Amino acid sequence: MSVRVRFAPSPTGYLHVGGARTALFNYLFARRHGGAFVLRIEDTDAARSTDEAAAAILSSLRWLGLAWDEGPEKGGRYAPYFQSARRERYHLHAAALRGAGRAYACYCTPDELESRRAEQLKRGEPPRYDGRCRALTPAERAAHEREGRGAALRFHLPSGGETAWEDVVRSLVAFANDVLDDFVLLRSDGHPTYNFACVVDDHEMEITHVIRGDDHISNTPRQILLYRAFGWSAPVFAHVPMILGADGSRLSKRHGATSVEAFRDLGILPEALVNFLALLGWSYDGRRELFTLAELEQAFSLERVGSNPAV
Repeated sequence: MSVRVRFAPSPTGYLHVGGARTALFNYLFARRHGGAFVLRIEDTDAARSTDEAAAAILSSLRWLGLAWDEGPEKGGRYAPYFQSARRERYHLHAAALRGAGRAYACYCTPDELESRRAEQLKRGEPPRYDGRCRALTPAERAAHEREGRGAALRFHLPSGGETAWEDVVRSLVAFANDVLDDFVLLRSDGHPTYNFACVVDDHEMEITHVIRGDDHISNTPRQILLYRAFGWSAPVFAHVPMILGADGSRLSKRHGATSVEAFRDLGILPEALVNFLALLGWSYDGRRELFTLAELEQAFSLERVGSNPAV
């Protein structure tokens, strides 16, 4: 099996060092195994995504020396690599799920959903969608449409059981399906949600390993359930630990420079930043601390990535 990994940032701002480390780990894993490093821009959030942010992300990756094999400016056989240009693919696969009875139209309005959420919280219950649109009759659906209600498309979650996987970094991870809910696949405006677009793209681009921050770990059971619903094989998952500030909280602007551009503007050399980021959560032998990018390409392995947050 030829290794294929991807880095898939959202172009809503500068490249955060946490994202840069994720890109670096993906790049190193691909180079170590003679595979492909794919860059995909997840710009389905039209309100927040900008061309300027996308250009800044590409510029930061180039400055770090992380050359992608497929993606923007490079092309590739799985183009386009901007999610905003792949809408037709998402609708095609959404129709397949709906036709198989694994997805359904939901006509609940944002106000209705928020009201139910508040009621659940008031009762001390975890907020989740109650599935009330699962079994609407054709007449009920027609009545909602006459009212002018837009319909989102939701995944019909299987009841009971659990969804588990063997994570390369975190070992066995399991979620009870009952704590999940019938999550949205397509919003009422037709835009895909993160989990749905991610699964479709990773499958179509033949991604073999998904290496990302462990803030995404709660997305993984939903994505695995989608793979199963489609009858597709899921990739190998590796969730790397978050980067924290010296005070133990998630790294943010209050800790100082947090973007690649900010470090570059401070006069930090790209080789120094790459070396620093590589050692945040990964170690070679616990002693060596200086590596060139070429040396990291030969030395890196996911098995040496720790599960504890990096400070």
